[in-house]
Amino acid sequence: MPLWARQGHELYIAILGEGITSRFQARTEAGTASLGALSDDANRVSVFMGAKKLFLEGLPDNRFDTMPLLDVVKIVERLIQTVRPEVVYTHHGGDLNIDHAVVSRAVMTATRPSVDSSVKELYTFEVPSSTEWSFQRFEPVFRPNVFQDITTTLSLKIEAMEMYVSEARPFPHPRSPESLLAIARRWGTVVSCAAAEAFDLIRCIR
Repeated sequence: MPLWARQGHELYIAILGEGITSRFQARTEAGTASLGALSDDANRVSVFMGAKKLFLEGLPDNRFDTMPLLDVVKIVERLIQTVRPEVVYTHHGGDLNIDHAVVSRAVMTATRPSVDSSVKELYTFEVPSSTEWSFQRFEPVFRPNVFQDITTTLSLKIEAMEMYVSEARPFPHPRSPESLLAIARRWGTVVSCAAAEAFDLIRCIR
């Protein structure tokens, strides 16, 4: 994402879940301080990455499957109408995290081809500690077919993750700086560059 903003593209980020209450026995135990810290992290990182706007929707963490899919679709449709993006990136549908799977389905529904749709390209991305931790047991399996060379911005990506204090973890967790570096270099070897990010292209209209 730092690369895209620096290339002159307008970058918008939407986080549908509040992202933390599932770590407590009950949602009410999270408290406003924990929710505020996560929100602060998200805002700080979005500014660092050059995003034009961050949308925080506050849906219940790891409980998206308890909601009607239509409710999630409506949120995404509203965001699509507000931003009118040409390119959309979303979670991979085979992730272990149920929220990611629901969001992926909702985004595909909200961005379905229509004569008035602004969306021309739709991609899914992997999330360390969620995509690979499904161990390819859930469909669809992540099969990337588009790769972005991030050699020049890899350090910025790792710095951004470290700023996301509530989500960063120490090595050997997949969201540690060392692991993110290894993942980027691994995808780089697939397409013969020093570092890369991998995406699954769902649809492209030229």
